[in-house]
Amino acid sequence: MPEIISVATIDLPYKTDQNELKKFAREVFSTSFEDIERLLESFDNAKISSRNLCVPVEYFFSGKTFQEKNALYIELSLKHSIAAIEDCLKKAVVNKNQITDLIFISTTGIATPSIDALIINEMKLNPDINRTPVWGLGCAGGVAGIAKANTAALANPKAMVLLVAVELCSLTFLKNDLSKSNFIATGIFSDGVAAVLIKGNEATDDHKLKKSIRIIDSRSKLYYDSLDVMGWEILNTGFKVIFSKDIPAIVNKNVHADIIQFLDKHDLKISDIKNFVVHPGGTKVIEAYINALSIDPMILNNTCEILNQYGNMSSTTVLYVLNKFIEGSFENGYGLMMSLGPGFSSEMVLLKFDNGS
Repeated sequence: MPEIISVATIDLPYKTDQNELKKFAREVFSTSFEDIERLLESFDNAKISSRNLCVPVEYFFSGKTFQEKNALYIELSLKHSIAAIEDCLKKAVVNKNQITDLIFISTTGIATPSIDALIINEMKLNPDINRTPVWGLGCAGGVAGIAKANTAALANPKAMVLLVAVELCSLTFLKNDLSKSNFIATGIFSDGVAAVLIKGNEATDDHKLKKSIRIIDSRSKLYYDSLDVMGWEILNTGFKVIFSKDIPAIVNKNVHADIIQFLDKHDLKISDIKNFVVHPGGTKVIEAYINALSIDPMILNNTCEILNQYGNMSSTTVLYVLNKFIEGSFENGYGLMMSLGPGFSSEMVLLKFDNGS
């Protein structure tokens, strides 16, 4: 089975207190909502204390064009991706020339050549790397990226697959979009950059960690007739957020049966899962997972802590949660990575954790 051997995440330079962003939202949206003070309570109810941002709050008042914001997306994506990759390789004691595959995940900017090509040029990685840029999976992208890395490592047991996910949600903010969806997004979304190294069974490496996380299987699910639940509306001015209040209801309705079906394939039950690596879409989504799975809320402590400290960083968030397990502690046994995204879709990866004890 392919193995996750290291994860690196980035604390961006403009980490901002949630109260400061609440103040910003009051100033921007007060003319659109008569009940602004009641709506602003959602910033407190989000259970977020700080947000990971690639730009200062003042940037959101600047009225930058889509072209200007996307140029900054490319610049910062490259810069922070390289930092995450270098840290990831250092942790794993892997030379950059050992990388055989590069998967790049993002939904918050566009680039052609894609960012993975820029990374290979800047870092002078092996020019024969198999590269796969993946765009548009939103919050589901982190788990989907692990699944795609697993596929690559199964196809080539000697593979050393580098997964990089970058989401700079703050650069998509439209100051003149005074919709409810944009207000909600302003209360929870932030920026994140993560790198993960996955090796095939026959790949050589010198990492000395006793901890082991092996990838067993994955599953993707697209729900018909739910295309308008989450995503972007592409405007001349940039990406206008689509964000439905129905997401927790979809979790409650579908997730339990989907997980049961996935686990049945491996003769497992929910009670067999010791480590839940769950993307924190928001407090209501977390509550929906708890209710749908009938699990102790404490099981999702790592998910809640990442949401509290960083906000919702789209696809990268679940990789921050995974890193929380690696840097902290976990139980021996099975783990389940889960996330939801545009489509509307769900992604699941079954893992096997071994802490070496």
